[in-house]
Amino acid sequence: MTLLPENLALVLGLSFFFGLAFEEFYVRSPKKRPGGVRTFPLLAVSGAGLYLLEPVHAAAFCTGLLVLGVWLYAYYHARWTEGAPAAEPGGGLIIPVSNLIAYLLGPISLTQPHWVAVSFAVGAVLLLGARESLHRLAQKLPAEEIMTGGKFLVLTGIILPLLPNHPVTKLSAITPHQVWLAVVVVSTLSYASYMIRRYISPEKGLLAASVLGGLYSSTATTVVLAKQGKEGAFAKPGILSGIVLATALMYLRLGVVVAVFNLPLAIALLPYLLGLFLLGLLLAWGCNRRKETGGQGSALAMQANPLELSAALLFAFLFVAISLASTWVSTEFGKTGIYWLASVVGITDIDPFVLSLAQGGAGGLGLQAMEAAILIAASSNNILKAAYAAIFLGFRGSLAATASLVLLSLAGIILAFLP
Repeated sequence: MTLLPENLALVLGLSFFFGLAFEEFYVRSPKKRPGGVRTFPLLAVSGAGLYLLEPVHAAAFCTGLLVLGVWLYAYYHARWTEGAPAAEPGGGLIIPVSNLIAYLLGPISLTQPHWVAVSFAVGAVLLLGARESLHRLAQKLPAEEIMTGGKFLVLTGIILPLLPNHPVTKLSAITPHQVWLAVVVVSTLSYASYMIRRYISPEKGLLAASVLGGLYSSTATTVVLAKQGKEGAFAKPGILSGIVLATALMYLRLGVVVAVFNLPLAIALLPYLLGLFLLGLLLAWGCNRRKETGGQGSALAMQANPLELSAALLFAFLFVAISLASTWVSTEFGKTGIYWLASVVGITDIDPFVLSLAQGGAGGLGLQAMEAAILIAASSNNILKAAYAAIFLGFRGSLAATASLVLLSLAGIILAFLP
C-alpha cells in the first residue's frame, strides 16, 4: 500500500481540525493536557505510517497503540495522584478517547472512502463541542422517550432484518419484509413529526400543530382540533383553517410514503397530489379569513406517541389484511372492485391500503388504476374528517371546514377519473 498525497493531506487536515476543537474545549483550563493542534496531527501521521509498515496484520500499528496507552496511563496516574477534581470538564475518558481517535484517523483515511474519515472526524468534533447541550438534553428528556427510542431500534434493527423477503403465501406477492418495512417508514414519518411538535415547535400555535399533525395523521389532528374548537380554547376560524391545512399536508405525506416504495407511481401522482395540496392551502387561507372572536388557548393537546409496538402490530395486521383483500378484489372484480375497496378503506387508516398498492399488493393493476385508487381512498378519508368536524363543532359551526373537505374530496374524485 502506498501513501497518496491526497490521503496525507486528508490525514493532516482532519487531525489539525480535531486538534483545534480539542484545544478550544479546554481553552479556559490552565492545565496542559496531552493532545491539540500539534499532537493530533503527529499521532495521525504516526498511525498512518505504522499501518503502512505492515498492513496485513497491523502489528506495528498495534504496537504504537500500546505505546499510546502507556503514555496516557502515565499522564492519568500523575494527574490523579495530584488530586484532580472529579467534576473537572473532561475528567473522564475524553482525553484518552480523543487521542485514540487522532491515532485512528491515519489508517481510516488510508483504507476507507474519504467521506468515512471526514464523517468520523466531524462526528468527534461535534460530540466534543456539544458537551453542555447534550447534558442538558439528557436531564430534560423523559425516560419514556428513551424507551420509545429503544422501541424504534427494535422495529428497525431487530425485527426488520429477521423477516424473510419472499412471499409466504400464494394469496399475495407482499413479503413479510415489505410489510414491516412499510411499518417502519410510516412510523418514522409519524414519530419525526411528533418529536418536532413536542420538543422543537412550541406547543401553542395552531399553524405548527396543523402542519406537523398533518404529517403525523390528518385524521387524528382533525379530531384534536375539533375538540379544542368545541371547548372554545381557540378562535374558530383558526381551528377550521387548521383542520383543512392538516388535510392539505396529507397529500404531501402520501407522496413521500409512495415514493419510498414505488417511485414511478409517486411521479405519476405528483401533479394530482400537488394540485390538491395547493387547493387545500387556498381553502385553509379562506377559512382563516373569517372574522370571528374566540378564546386564545395556551396549548394544544398532543396526540399520543405513534411509536408503540401495539400500534405497529395493528398497522402490520391491517396492511396484510388489506393486501389480501386487494389481491382478491383485483382478481375477482378488476379495477372497479379496487375503486370500491378504496372508498371503503377511506373510513379507516388509508396508509396500509396506499402502501399495499405501492408494493404491488393488487397484482396486475395498471399505474393509472393505482393512481385513481389512491385518490379515491384519500377523498373517502376527507369525507370521514368532515363528519368528525361536524360532530364535534356542529354543522353550522364547522361549515367552512366541512365544505372545504368535501370540495377536496370531489376534486380528488374528478382527478381520479380524468382520461
